[in-house]
Amino acid sequence: MAETADAVLHDGTTIRISIHGDGPPLLLPASLAAHTPAEAETLRQWGGDPDLGPNLVKGLEGSNRVIVADYEGHRMSHPAPETLTPENVAVDFLAIADAAGAEGFAYYGYSWLALSGLQLAIRTDRLRALAMGGYPPLDGPYKSMLAVTRAAHAASARPADPDSPAAAPEPGDWDSAVIQTSEAQTRQFVTLYEALQDFDDSAIMLPPGLPRLAFAGAEDRIDYGPRWGGVQVRIGEPLAAHRAALTEAGWEVEVLPGMDHLGAMNSGVVLPILAGWLRKVGWVK
Repeated sequence: MAETADAVLHDGTTIRISIHGDGPPLLLPASLAAHTPAEAETLRQWGGDPDLGPNLVKGLEGSNRVIVADYEGHRMSHPAPETLTPENVAVDFLAIADAAGAEGFAYYGYSWLALSGLQLAIRTDRLRALAMGGYPPLDGPYKSMLAVTRAAHAASARPADPDSPAAAPEPGDWDSAVIQTSEAQTRQFVTLYEALQDFDDSAIMLPPGLPRLAFAGAEDRIDYGPRWGGVQVRIGEPLAAHRAALTEAGWEVEVLPGMDHLGAMNSGVVLPILAGWLRKVGWVK
């Protein structure tokens, strides 16, 4: 039976956390909520894993004390449109660790939650290992993501035309995806990426002994049309291009051939990489 606890975040909202297994603490921002059959099938069509959170917990709880908090889900339910800054995200994750009684802990996040882990790492000495999936720690797409989030925010602020229902996009067709989020939900990510425009990821100083892992699909790249800002979001390419520099700086780097953003996020891909790396760096019982 999992333990549960509540953490109070920077905006005064409360997030429920669950704690599974025993061993060195691992903070995992993930959802354990069940999907309806239709939702699960849609996720599979897009290349996603509807059982991602439960599968990660099942695979890691035998070696780690897995602290699970659905931070993304919480922020969609409780947006922080003006205050979702890197500093406050770090405050939130430290509050989650505190609620779980974890002074020192490892962290794994994917996509913007990987970015959040990097921001956490430069703001605390409590992190014992950092694993980033689906976001490069060097040459990150901060400017292109700001363009995409601004476009999403502008679209969410416009009322939908009930006489012109949008057709469901084909799986993989990100450019025609329909905005189904509120103005506050999208605004918080504009706030986050605006705060990161002056962030120089080539100049950050992480503790020399901090174990660090970065992985992404080699085909993790999305080209957005004009309605999304007309930008390309590159994840796999910069990770591959800077592999040597990152390795020299202490990172373990994995570029996964043939995989895109959602493919490299699947539990069947993540678990062997993450569990193997945690064993390698000694952060297991």
